[in-house]
Amino acid sequence: MHLAQRYRLVSPDRLRMLMERTGSGSAISSRELAARVGVSRGLINNLLNGITKTTRVEVAEGICQVIGVDLLILWAPTGRAVPADDTENKTTAVPA
Repeated sequence: MHLAQRYRLVSPDRLRMLMERTGSGSAISSRELAARVGVSRGLINNLLNGITKTTRVEVAEGICQVIGVDLLILWAPTGRAVPADDTENKTTAVPA
C-alpha cells in the first residue's frame, strides 16, 4: 500500500508569524485561513498549537498559497529524515 505524501510543519510559531503579515501585508485569522484552504478551523488551530504536526500535501500547499510563501518555508516533506507520524518512535525492550 502506498501512503500519500505528507508534510511536517517546520514551526507553529513561523506559521503564526506569517499569518500576522501575509504576502499581501495584511493579517489572516485561523477561521479565514481554514475557509480559504477548505479545511476545518480546528485543523489550523491544532497546527498552530503543535497538536497536529503533519498534513496532506494539498493542505500544506493551500496554506502557503493563501499566506503567500513558498512551500518549504513552512513545511518539510516527510520521509526517511522527517518522520510522518505525529508521535516520536519509541522502542520498548522485550524481555528474553
